[in-house]
Amino acid sequence: MTANLAAILYLVAGVCFIMALRGLSSPTSARGGNLFGIAGMVIAVGTTLAQPSVQDYLYIIIGIVAGGAIGTVIALRIKMTAMPQLVAAFHSLVGLAAVLVAGAALYSPELFGIAEADGGIRLISRIEMSVGVIIGAITFTGSLVAFAKLQELVGGAPLVFPLQLSFNLIVALVVIGLGVYFCFGQSEAVFWIMTALALLFGVLMIVRIGGADMPVVISMLNSYSGWAAAGIGFTLENTVLIIVGALVGSSGAILSYIMCRAMNRSFISVIMGGFGGVAEAGVSASQKSHKPGSADDGSFIMSNAGSVIIVPGYGLAVAQAQHVLREMADLLKKEGVTVRYAVHPVAGRMPGHMNVLLAEANVPYEDVFELDDINSEFATTDVAFVIGANDVVNPLAKTDPQCPIAGMPILDVEQAKTVLFVKRSLSPGYAGIDNPVFYRDNTMMLFGDAKKMVEGIVKALQ
Repeated sequence: MTANLAAILYLVAGVCFIMALRGLSSPTSARGGNLFGIAGMVIAVGTTLAQPSVQDYLYIIIGIVAGGAIGTVIALRIKMTAMPQLVAAFHSLVGLAAVLVAGAALYSPELFGIAEADGGIRLISRIEMSVGVIIGAITFTGSLVAFAKLQELVGGAPLVFPLQLSFNLIVALVVIGLGVYFCFGQSEAVFWIMTALALLFGVLMIVRIGGADMPVVISMLNSYSGWAAAGIGFTLENTVLIIVGALVGSSGAILSYIMCRAMNRSFISVIMGGFGGVAEAGVSASQKSHKPGSADDGSFIMSNAGSVIIVPGYGLAVAQAQHVLREMADLLKKEGVTVRYAVHPVAGRMPGHMNVLLAEANVPYEDVFELDDINSEFATTDVAFVIGANDVVNPLAKTDPQCPIAGMPILDVEQAKTVLFVKRSLSPGYAGIDNPVFYRDNTMMLFGDAKKMVEGIVKALQ
């Protein structure tokens, strides 16, 4: 394959990836976006394998077979509830790849075409390697910590120790200083010390972020993995990898900004330490006055309503109740009830988590609304059916400036005539604060597993 043909094919692959992002921006075009992404990847990989510089396919074939087998098994066995931690785990692999490529280039620069006449590495390549390995190392360990938090291998609460911010800042400055030194000194020892400290900084940065900020963290790590991939692209002098890395990095950064706005938090405040994990001491929730109900109660109230807005949350994913929820909505529609879904931008554990669940259950796209589009409708809605959500409907965000979620835009479910709240107990949400909606006169608590409760409502409706 000639260099000109490879450049053209890489350009075509890059266009496919851009079209994939465009398609994924809307549920109606997402399937087409995926097809563009697949086509772009096939073209990019095929073009790379056809390069004359590739002379031994044995290890490539082994890698493709091993990686393909592992990916297939994971794809077949993974549950929707585990998607956030799976995404975090995949981000870690991109970061690790950046570190390994930079390390290989350090010891064999002639194979990467970055060697100077005296055997050293070109200055511009040392700069690319430094940036790539730092971002890659932070992405690798940061993603592993995010995975551990999402998988509940460690607690969701922020892990804070004295002078942690100062220590983190010192580590970051040392990493940057070593990166600059390596660019002008090319020392193997400095390279690996820099890498080790970057790995440490990835851990220190994410352990301080609370579980409730995980959607932003996932988006942020997605951006980091893109920039790490771009760094690999520069080191390998691979155009399509640079394009893809820049697309992922920039889109992840934009998404992180959007998520932060949805939580009324600055990106810096998330990095400096989020919230989540432990409830404050006080009056036991079970001792407060609340109104418990049953599936039959929920069925009767909704079947006699004119309009119902369903608010899904992470509990829906845990219970895998999206399909039976769709069945309930269909039965209500047959009764003449107007049914819509209200999705908060940070509901769940990753960006778009609820949208993916509802799409999996074939919920019509036109029935799903974002916060800004539907929030004003709660005041004229007969029933707000909250299933598995908590912090995203907590009015303390508007009334208590001292609470962890203060200022975060929420779904105003309390304004509905009746609120049906499906939850296992009165326990607080991921932010660790009680929800006053539980105890309002217009709220009925439907305690139990979300799937079983909705199945009971469906049976009553039938």
